[in-house]
Amino acid sequence: MSISRPVPEEFPPYYGTYIKQVAGEDALPVLISQRESTRSFLAGIPESRASFRYAPDKWSLREIIGHLSDSERVFAYRMLRFARADQAPLAGFDENAYVPAGEFERRSLADVAAEFTAVRDASLAMIRSFDEAALARRGSANGKEISVRALAWVLPGHEAHHLKVIRERYL
Repeated sequence: MSISRPVPEEFPPYYGTYIKQVAGEDALPVLISQRESTRSFLAGIPESRASFRYAPDKWSLREIIGHLSDSERVFAYRMLRFARADQAPLAGFDENAYVPAGEFERRSLADVAAEFTAVRDASLAMIRSFDEAALARRGSANGKEISVRALAWVLPGHEAHHLKVIRERYL
């Protein structure tokens, strides 16, 4: 199975920011390799850095990882609904409301990171079940049409974006 790069007509322009961060022409190997590389990267960050914020109004490093789990779950739910030919429009989500409600600061960085690995495992299991017809299906989320294939590319691009921010501003 492979997940070919989506064409621009498959996603709103905003998501192009994430999709273009993914190298190659198949998202599946990237999703698989990120699972281990991100797990290893996060395991190397000391707990003492987990609450660091580079500015008072920014999320902590731990909150960014929690946000990655929340976002991946939302994107995976959209993929499931659209892959199953559910045409009901889906609402957007406000990540700036989710993060404080997630109370990630109560947990260790190792625990938040382990959750993200588990979320990725669940995403991979679902994605591997899709055939070409499922990947091509589209639905509406937050008033914008997007394909299952494009969402499969958004996952690694969104993760790459946030890991770049962590490397540049948190470590």
